[in-house]
Amino acid sequence: MLILPAPFRVLLREAITYPTGRRRDSLRIKRDRTGMPGLYFEEFEEGHIFKHPIRRTVTETDNVLFSTMTMNPAALHLDHHYAETETEFGKPLVNSLFTLGLMIGISVNDTTHGTTIANLGMTDISFPKPVFQGDTLRVETRVVSKRRSKSRPLAGIVTFEHKAYNQHGVEVATCIRQAFMHAKSTEEA
Repeated sequence: MLILPAPFRVLLREAITYPTGRRRDSLRIKRDRTGMPGLYFEEFEEGHIFKHPIRRTVTETDNVLFSTMTMNPAALHLDHHYAETETEFGKPLVNSLFTLGLMIGISVNDTTHGTTIANLGMTDISFPKPVFQGDTLRVETRVVSKRRSKSRPLAGIVTFEHKAYNQHGVEVATCIRQAFMHAKSTEEA
């Protein structure tokens, strides 16, 4: 059994209303009793926007670990003196691939946790403004489209648009993601 720290338990208990009008708890209980909060293919509605309750403050450790683990030695991310004296930003930038991963990761609990088969791809990725250590990010996800799989009757493809914002409400990242999702039945949604 997964035991979450108190702040996460509070966030996960918040009354989030899904497109069906039901609370997350009722969906989870009726589905499969596994405790997985993700939605099945049929439960997504085009145009629905998820305002994810989980927020995350990015730390220097996040940036240094991610950059070094992915073999990215760019001084722009790791060298404070270089960033202060040689860049227009005056401080190290957070690695943009960390920002992308964090943005999608924050969305998982409310959308695809336990119900996704695979990510099919990401497109239209952009970082309109930089992220710095100490920034707190929040994420919104819009369901762009969905269609039933032609080859797998118990699956469908859902296209999401993810957007991340800093603590000032400034958009810092966006992407389109296609996820291959489990369906509850072979019937058309």
